[in-house]
Amino acid sequence: MTLASEHENDDLNPLRVRSRREVISLLRSIGEHNQLVRMLINHGNDTIVTSILNIDETNNMVLLDCAPTAIMNQRVLNSEKLSFETVLENIRILFNSSAAESCVYEGLPAFAIPLPTSVVRLQRREFYRVPTPITTPVYCTVSIRTADQVTPIVTTLHNISGGGISIVDEKKLIDPTQGRIYENCRIDLPGGAVTVDLQIRNLLEVTLTNGKVINRIGCAFVGPSNGTLGAVQKYITKLERDQNAKATGLG
Repeated sequence: MTLASEHENDDLNPLRVRSRREVISLLRSIGEHNQLVRMLINHGNDTIVTSILNIDETNNMVLLDCAPTAIMNQRVLNSEKLSFETVLENIRILFNSSAAESCVYEGLPAFAIPLPTSVVRLQRREFYRVPTPITTPVYCTVSIRTADQVTPIVTTLHNISGGGISIVDEKKLIDPTQGRIYENCRIDLPGGAVTVDLQIRNLLEVTLTNGKVINRIGCAFVGPSNGTLGAVQKYITKLERDQNAKATGLG
C-alpha cells in the first residue's frame, strides 16, 4: 500500500481538508515554516526531500524545490502520480498530485504541481505510516491455515504504523479478501520478533519495472498486546530518527 493509496483510503475521509482556502493556508504555512517535504515517486520506491517554494493561487499551482540530481528530477517528471508527506506543528500532512512540470522560480529550476483538491491532517500517532528501509528489510511471516496443515508465507514490510502494516506478497500466495484475519503472524523487528493477528484492510497491485505484478496488502493489528505496541512504536521512532537525520544530511 503506497502513501497514495493511504491518502485515498475512506478511513481518512474524516481527517481530510477539502476547502480550497484551508488547503492553500496549510501548504503556505508548510513553506513559511521551511518544513522539509518527502516526495514519493515510482510507487513509493523512490523518495526525494523537497520544500514548498510558493503557492500560485492564480494558476492553482504549487511550486516545489528540485531534487539534487538530474536523474532524480527526470524520475519526478516521468511519474504520473506523486505523494507527499510532511509535519506541521506535530501534525502529519499528506497529499497527492498528478504529474509535475518543470519551471523556473526566482531564476532557479523548480517543479510545479496542481494545487491538491484535498489534504489529510493526521493528528493521531497510530495513523502515521513510516516506510521501512529497502536495504534492511523487515519480514512478516503469515501463517496460512488449511484443514490439515499450516503453511508459513514470508513477506516483506512496505511500511508500518502503530495501527498496522503494509506487506509485500511477491508470489500472491496470501488471500487478500478484505476483513479476513490471519492469526499469530510474526513480525521480525530489529529489536526482536513480535506476534500479532492481522486483518486485511486493502489491496494494491503494483507492476514492477520488469513487468512483474506483486500485491501490497494493508493490514490492521487485531488486539495487539501492550508489549507488541511498545516494540512497534520503538521501531517507528528509530525509523523517523534515521530518516530525519538523512534528510538533514546528518545521517
